[in-house]
Amino acid sequence: MELVVASAIGVLTAGGVYLVLRLRAFPVILGLSLLSYAVNVFIFASGQLAVNLPPILDKYGDASYTDPLPQALVLTAIVISFGMTAVLVMIAIGAFLDSGTDKVNISREDRDVEDPVK
Repeated sequence: MELVVASAIGVLTAGGVYLVLRLRAFPVILGLSLLSYAVNVFIFASGQLAVNLPPILDKYGDASYTDPLPQALVLTAIVISFGMTAVLVMIAIGAFLDSGTDKVNISREDRDVEDPVK
């Protein structure tokens, strides 16, 4: 099972890095989302989930329990990444409406549309 989780984290990270290095705004946003998913799975997997055990210590002092801290961190990271993705989408839409293209690195000579203020 560890091999499957490690492979999933590797695939998500590789896909995220590949998409972040693209020259369009939408793949960059998808790449950042994939990277945040990879980090979330990594943090969640580091908590060593114990099956059918409570997330708290019982009154007998049994040391086998599920650690609630990684779950709380992942929940917080999901909320933050959702908000950050919404901000990035709005910035990308604004840049697209301003320049007429969704290229990330754009110079004045590379514009596909005519500049109305010449």
